[in-house]
Amino acid sequence: MEGRSFIRPRSYFVGATALVAAGLVLGLGLSASLNLPRSSNAASAQLAAASNSAPLPDSPFAGVVEKALPAVVFIDVRKKASAAEEGADDFMRRFLNDQQGQRRPQRTPSSGSGFIIDTQGHIITNNHVVSNADEISVTLADGRVFKGRTIGADPETDVAVIQIDGKNLPTLPLGDSDRLRVGDWAIAIGNPLGELRGSVTVGIVSAQGRTNLNIYGGTPIYQDFIQTDASINFGNSGGPLCNIRGEAVGINTAINTSGQGIGFAVPINLAKHVAEQLVAHGSVRRAQLGVFLAEMTPEVAEGFGLAGQKGVLISRVMDGSPAARAGLQRNDVIVEFDGQAVSDMVKLRLRVADASPGKTVNMVVLREGRRVPVTVTLEDKDKKVAGNVDDPTLDDPKTSLGGIGVRDLRDEERKQLGVENGVRVTDIEDGSIADDKGIQPNDVIEMVGGTPVKDAASFGRLMLAAKRAGRPAVLYVNRNGNSQYVPIRLDK
Repeated sequence: MEGRSFIRPRSYFVGATALVAAGLVLGLGLSASLNLPRSSNAASAQLAAASNSAPLPDSPFAGVVEKALPAVVFIDVRKKASAAEEGADDFMRRFLNDQQGQRRPQRTPSSGSGFIIDTQGHIITNNHVVSNADEISVTLADGRVFKGRTIGADPETDVAVIQIDGKNLPTLPLGDSDRLRVGDWAIAIGNPLGELRGSVTVGIVSAQGRTNLNIYGGTPIYQDFIQTDASINFGNSGGPLCNIRGEAVGINTAINTSGQGIGFAVPINLAKHVAEQLVAHGSVRRAQLGVFLAEMTPEVAEGFGLAGQKGVLISRVMDGSPAARAGLQRNDVIVEFDGQAVSDMVKLRLRVADASPGKTVNMVVLREGRRVPVTVTLEDKDKKVAGNVDDPTLDDPKTSLGGIGVRDLRDEERKQLGVENGVRVTDIEDGSIADDKGIQPNDVIEMVGGTPVKDAASFGRLMLAAKRAGRPAVLYVNRNGNSQYVPIRLDK
């Protein structure tokens, strides 16, 4: 009607509201199905941009790899067929305590790794990688390929040096392995399996000074291995073990296939000294002192009345040797060599061997508890000195103590053995302490606690004296000319 206002009912507004809501839902559904942008996406994009713009932390290893990898090379070797060397041609055969591998009927091409140490193209690698090589091919990380030649090799440390002729060669700086600590970062670089070139693995130095490793395919005489859990695989042999500064601190050399995360590297300080001699002379000259050494275990030290004393025991002085001329004696305890304290037999052997033949060295030994200074001039290790003698098998039991039956030595035995005194072991009681310590019939006991044994009676007196004193009786046992100290506690 004209002039009248029209008022819609409440139900009208409710229905309209429902209709708008339904339209909004339908519109959002269509928008989603048509991939149309939502109004809230702008805020989400801004948030994502803000979070992604934050700088990522730098890897501590990326710089090491950039610095070291160009100098790490792949070494491809064709070797001479040699039955004596078969099975020891590449890292595939460098197993520890694994004698189950099947030998191949003939030599096949092998491969390994190495690293360039100077601009003249000298490359450090393992001896077992290049030994008996007919042809050596060296491939750099940048793809260049060179023919390599062997400059020198040293099986006693498993270190070798080869050389290539090239320009603009990258080099890897050498670190100081003596400064390594257990727990330091260790980065292994090499060419595992001969195919995965330029591979990098990371771990830590898990132990140092590993010795007496039985490495299948050829065990180095001089061992002072760095142990690492940085993964080392077949083909890494000869490659560098680097520190966090990108310096080579070792040469990856061996693995233990019976355990995980156990690899071994030659310390770079040892390898560097060997490499310098190989480059200069093509071989390594080592010095000798002319003694047989024994560990100064706590029991041995206590038995000699030197409880708590560190050092290395001289078990025998070779006739005509530098040690003999310098007046060193059996039972002397070496506590200083060339100005440095001595506490480890293996490390002392390495220090003597690394010295130059002809070098005069100052030493300090303990002799009957007194410090005695000694000056000795070392000789070339290749010079022969007096050797060992065989001893016959005789028996005639006379007395027994500590499970050991002994008798007097006969005159002809003293001459054959080259000894002045001692008693012959005739029998060992089963289950006795002597049995546990590995003493055997026909061994000759020359001394007890540093005192010469004249006969069976004096042997008994010396053993009883050690027992009453409550300390181990340290027996100096001669077996076929090879001697060792064996401590026995008679109060147990």
